[in-house]
This record gives sequence, C-alpha cells and structure tokens, in this order.
Amino acid sequence: MSASSETILEGLDDAQMSAVTALDGPVRIIAGAGAGKTRTVTRRIAYACARGDWDARKVLAVTFSVKAAAEMRARLQTLGVGDDVTAATFHSAALQQLRRVWDDIFETPLPHVTSDQRENVERAIRRVTNAADIDAQQVRDVRAEINWTKVSLVAPDDYPRVCSATRRQPPAELDPQRFADIITAYEGEKTVRGQIDFDDILLLVCHVMDDYEELAASIRSSIGWLTVDEYQDVSPLQHRLMTLWLGNNRNVCVVGDPAQTIYSFAGASSYDLLHFADEFRPLTADVTLNTDYRSTPQVVRYANRVLAAAPEREQYLVLRSARSGGPRVGHTCYDTDEEEARGIAARIARLVAGGVDPGACAVLTRINAQQPAICAALRAEGLRYRV
Repeated sequence: MSASSETILEGLDDAQMSAVTALDGPVRIIAGAGAGKTRTVTRRIAYACARGDWDARKVLAVTFSVKAAAEMRARLQTLGVGDDVTAATFHSAALQQLRRVWDDIFETPLPHVTSDQRENVERAIRRVTNAADIDAQQVRDVRAEINWTKVSLVAPDDYPRVCSATRRQPPAELDPQRFADIITAYEGEKTVRGQIDFDDILLLVCHVMDDYEELAASIRSSIGWLTVDEYQDVSPLQHRLMTLWLGNNRNVCVVGDPAQTIYSFAGASSYDLLHFADEFRPLTADVTLNTDYRSTPQVVRYANRVLAAAPEREQYLVLRSARSGGPRVGHTCYDTDEEEARGIAARIARLVAGGVDPGACAVLTRINAQQPAICAALRAEGLRYRV
C-alpha cells in the first residue's frame, strides 16, 4: 500500500473505514446528518484510485446540486484525484453524454436547454384552455406537475389513468384529460422553438441507452465505478438512468439517509435507498454512519425525539453526538406570526446585549413568506441582518 493511500485513511472512525475500504461490488452507506458522508465518499474514491484499484478517468460521482458537486470536486482535488474523476449532477453528466453521441443519431443540432419553462407552460395552458388571464401561481403549479410526470416516468397518455388509480388531482382545477392535453401542448411548444428542458436531458439519454446498443456500450464503458450521493432523493427517472448506466456492472455505491428526503414533492422517494439490498444483492458492504460530528448532544437528542414520533420511524437512524455539550434546545409557541417575530427579535437582542456576536445568530424559516415579519421585528430592535 502506498504512503498516499495510508494517509487517506487517517482520521476515519471504524464505520467510515469500513465504507472507504469496501471497493468492489454494491455498497450502501446510510449516513446521518453530520456523520461525515462527503468525507467518507471522497476518501473512498481517492483511496481506490491511490491503490490503483480504480481508474480515476472512469469514476463517476453524481449528486443533486451544482454546489454539492463542486464541494466533492474540491475535496477530491485536495486528495490528488480531482482532475480525473467526474463529479457532477445527474443532469450535467447526462448532458455531456448526450452531446457526445448526438451527431451519431440526429442530423439536426442538439436543441437548446431552457432553464425557464414558464413561457412554454403558459402558451400550452392558453392553447388548451383558451384562458385569457393566467396568473403566475397557476403557471408554477402546472410546471411542477409536468415535471412530476417526467421524473415519475408517466407519459401524457397514461396521466388520466394514473390520476384515477392514485386519486391524484391535477392543479389549476383542471381535469386529468385536459391536463394531459396541456402536457402534449407543452412538448409541442418546446419542439417548435428547438428547446428541451432539464428532465428531457435524462429522458433522452435513457432513450439512447435503450435503443442504440453501440452508443449505450460506449457510455457504459466510460463508467467503471459509480457513486450516487443523496440517494434518498432519487426519482424513478434518475433510478432508471442509473441502472442503464450500470448495465451488468455492479461497482456502485449509494449514499443517503431516509430521514433527509426533501424532494418527495417532485417525485423522489427513499424507496430505492431502503430496497437497495434487495435490488443489488448480495452487497459487498452495508455501512451505517450514525455518529454526528456536527451537532451537540442536546440537538441530537431532540432530533431523535422528533424522528421517533414519525410514522416511518423504523426506517430512521438513531444518532449519537461526538461533541461534548451545549445549551439545551428551547421550544416556544406563539399565537401569531407577528408575536413570534417579536419574540425571536427580542431574544436575539438580549443575547447581543449580553455580548453575543450578532453574526452568530441565525433564524431559519420554513418558507420565504415568513421572513418579512422577522426582518421587520429585527429592524424594530435595531438589529442589522442579512437574508
């Protein structure tokens, strides 16, 4: 073993070490909040490359945000493999593949990827409903539902049947058949303008992998080892693409936490994470990271109490804190948003008066609409803030 690979293993706890040194075959890592998930994943990739077991040029690590991908690349860079490993979002990795094979299939240029669907959605609504007035909320709701059908692999013709079977109600007071017509009209609007949306990127690569054997083999040959971050938020479309990328390749590692699923509104589900062992059996390693290095014991105990009351509590990790201690977690209820805002601002003002740095105070809100009341209360207390 080279000195560099030994250095990569330094500072890992026992569970992290088990995950990092399991290099072949299917691996699942259930990682709680603050448990060193990114540290473990990047060390695993760097360790395998440093040993020579993996070819860094054939390593693909996909995650869900540009920021997370950049963080992964930065960490891999410090570990000496950042230039060769591909760390990207699902959409970025798929778009690179699509650009590589497009000219082999089509005579026309690759359509423009539009990041703003609103105009096409509004045009589709007008075409189907002949509505004169369409508000922004209606456009947002219809756009979200169109995106849900794509990531859930629901074709327009199947949408009414799916609504009937699942009692799903289309947005904007539309009946299922009319909404299916809007989906078709939306696709037509994009085609006329030479556009595709982000989900089309994944759908098109799935189409290539399904229908063009030689090109599919070329894409698969470029992926020797696949790591999927935030696997609890994988949609059916992303899962489909992942399995097509793999083919018969079993060198896949998935990382996630069922308690951190945040994209269920957009079609994501922790199902694939929880059933990974059934789909890819037998696993080389099934590792649980439940030591929270980020939060105090008081915060961790409170989090465990909240999760213990959840309907899916048997799916969730019981975390333990690696930190020494901290203040207790307070819980205060207010009758109105305004009273809550004043109470929060007054508490922060008392902390600041006692010598606490205002920059060490944070207020988290569930939605942006709650923030103006908080900001007004902070101004009234003479406290400067940054949203």
